[in-house]
Amino acid sequence: MKRFWIVLTVMLPTFIEILDTTINNVALRHIQGSLSAGVDESTWIITSYLVSNAIVIPMTGWLSKIFGRKNYLIFSITVFTISSFLCGIAWNIQSLIFFRVLQGIGGGGLQPLSQSILLEIFPKEKYGTAMAIYGMGIIMAPILGPMVGGWISDNFSWRWIYYINIPIGIISILMTYLLIEDPPYLKREKLKIDYPGMIFLTLGIGCLQLMLDRGEREDWFESNFIVTLFIVSIVSLAFLIWWELKKAEHPVVNLRLFKDKNFFLGNLVMFFTFINLFGSIILLPIYLQNLMGYTAFLAGLVLGPAGIVQFIAFPISGKIVDRINPKIPLAFGIITCGYSTYLMSLFNLQAGFWDFVYPRAVLALGMAFVLTPLASMTVAYIPKEKMQDATPLSAVIRNIGGSVGTAIVTTIVSQRAQFHQSRLVENLTPYDILYQSTIERLNEYLSIRSFIPSENLLYKELLRQAQAIAFNDTFWILSISMISMIVTILFFRKPIYKRKGGTKDAVH
Repeated sequence: MKRFWIVLTVMLPTFIEILDTTINNVALRHIQGSLSAGVDESTWIITSYLVSNAIVIPMTGWLSKIFGRKNYLIFSITVFTISSFLCGIAWNIQSLIFFRVLQGIGGGGLQPLSQSILLEIFPKEKYGTAMAIYGMGIIMAPILGPMVGGWISDNFSWRWIYYINIPIGIISILMTYLLIEDPPYLKREKLKIDYPGMIFLTLGIGCLQLMLDRGEREDWFESNFIVTLFIVSIVSLAFLIWWELKKAEHPVVNLRLFKDKNFFLGNLVMFFTFINLFGSIILLPIYLQNLMGYTAFLAGLVLGPAGIVQFIAFPISGKIVDRINPKIPLAFGIITCGYSTYLMSLFNLQAGFWDFVYPRAVLALGMAFVLTPLASMTVAYIPKEKMQDATPLSAVIRNIGGSVGTAIVTTIVSQRAQFHQSRLVENLTPYDILYQSTIERLNEYLSIRSFIPSENLLYKELLRQAQAIAFNDTFWILSISMISMIVTILFFRKPIYKRKGGTKDAVH
């Protein structure tokens, strides 16, 4: 029973932190109008959070050693809760962006800390169950975010998307104080501060996240701003790797963990999995709202059945992973995820509601059977005393994968839409018989119903068709990239356990 309460304690703040990364997307228009902000200014509400969050995540293990894991967890939840309140009372766009930076700093440590605690309270042969629980939190939150954000924004003030964090945060602080304890090997340490590592990490991850988030808006490398971010990021990350591996006495991030083959391969697959997940999560609502005319709430409902599927599938996947070779459910999950995005590549503008629900539900099933065995195998050979160093690295790779996925799909859709538009417009000429007959029918219809020129309506439909084909191309690319990851399964080491002191540990 105590394990249940500990699981609930660590998953509550993790859930609301991940929820907060997606709930803002659908509320931007409301915030923009309320605070008299421009479109570009309002997008910094998301960018500021992502950048500060991404910088803090890899430092989590190091900060836990300095302050103690329990103390740092309470501190993180407290900062996240207080900054949520400040976001809710923000009086202009500048104050909101500043408070979102604080919120990202507070939320950065929540994901890796909760994962490391879960892996600590479960024996290694039950890692499948532990990661199924964790997976439900990190996957359900992005699904519910657009639905909750759309409903709150449409029916209440946008400020309530931040206020709802306050009671949950207070409960989480109390539960953490009463239930979470640091094991003996995680007591506070007096460490020499790794200033170069912190500087390289902040510049490298911060500029990378900023580049990924702003790249499409700035036309990528046509912008001097993006080029500068790219150079600073690459140089800083290169120096970070050199410094942490060769020079740092107490490195701020433990990159040596990547010498473990399972840990390296697991994070590689996780990276592409989150490209697929976030890419499809970003594209599907845009497709529904921009091309099909769905409201924000109705578009969110398309994701609803996927949440039900995952709620059922994750516990089942956890039980299966605990009993058989994790490579088998992982292969099933990768194929299922690839198949789901292939189905999305077949969307057309005559599709009905359930035609969109089914592929998303299939993706939800696949994700349950990817994330659970993958997370279990990734840390199978990592000692528990190093788990707090391993989970932040996995978390930052997941987040970067999501950011890369978002950047890639928005760029591909934009470029392919232009390509297909140029191809389709070749047929819109007065010399095309079908074009002539269509114009004649439209003119006859519009002569008594509208003052809109028929050519304008036809051109709008052409743009809609070009965008739809561009979405199909992008979904197809996501499908291929996901399926290609099945090759990595051959190189994973299967976790083998031996009994030691009444428990089971992975052996090398």
